[in-house]
Parts: sequence; structure tokens; C-alpha cells
Amino acid sequence: MLLQMVEQSRNDCFRILKDIDADNADFRLTDQTASVGFIYRHIGEATNLMAQFFGYETDVEGTTMGQTDTGKDYDLETSRMLVEEGYATLEKLINETSDNEWLEEIETSWFGKLPRINLLAITLFHNSHHCGQIASALVKGKKY
Repeated sequence: MLLQMVEQSRNDCFRILKDIDADNADFRLTDQTASVGFIYRHIGEATNLMAQFFGYETDVEGTTMGQTDTGKDYDLETSRMLVEEGYATLEKLINETSDNEWLEEIETSWFGKLPRINLLAITLFHNSHHCGQIASALVKGKKY
């Protein structure tokens, strides 16, 4: 069941993310909101960094975590690969975690102590939230 949830999240996000290109990566809803390209990179970075709390190592840097979008261009292929890598790690996590382990608490520097299942839910909702922001910016946004 958890694999189906991750797969649904991946499908929903990639249905939106596939429409990002060099022409719309700097679209924003307002001049103060983050750009499509920044949010895209943020999803990839955050998914990989949250996987560290589950014990998975990554060399991904959190260049967007808690940062303001300054207009930097992010390589879209790298962002796509980061998102793909993050979802692959989530699948690996599910395949390697027993049913009982999902209720065990783990310590995180971002959220404190919480059950593994809660962190998985946070990760999936985080991605959905930001994919929704991207969808809105692609439809209603513009270059500022």
C-alpha cells in the first residue's frame, strides 16, 4: 500500500513537472514567490535530504532549504534527476522497512522525534504541495 502511495505521488508530480522548460522555469505567481525552477530543485533536494533521517546517505546539498529565490538558474535536468533519485530512495525505504518499523520513532533535526510513517507522509505531502505551486505558476504565473 505504501508503494502505491509513493507511486501516486510520483505520477501526480511528474505529470506537472514534465511541463517545465527553459521558457517557463522562471515563472512566478508574484514577484515575491519562488520560481518554478527554484521549487523544482527544492523538491529534489528536500526529498533526498529527508531520506537521510531514514538512514540513507546522500551527497545532495540543500541549496534551496530555508532560502529565498534570488533568480539563480537551476539546471532542469539535474532537478529532474534529483526528484527521480528521491522517489527511488523512497521506494527502497518502503521495500526495506518492516511493518513494525514504520511506527518506531526516529530523531530528525527538522521535525524532532516522530514515527517513520509520519516522516514519509510529510515528505509526500511536501512534494504534493510544491507540485501544486508549480502547476499554478505554470498556468497563471509570469516572468518578473
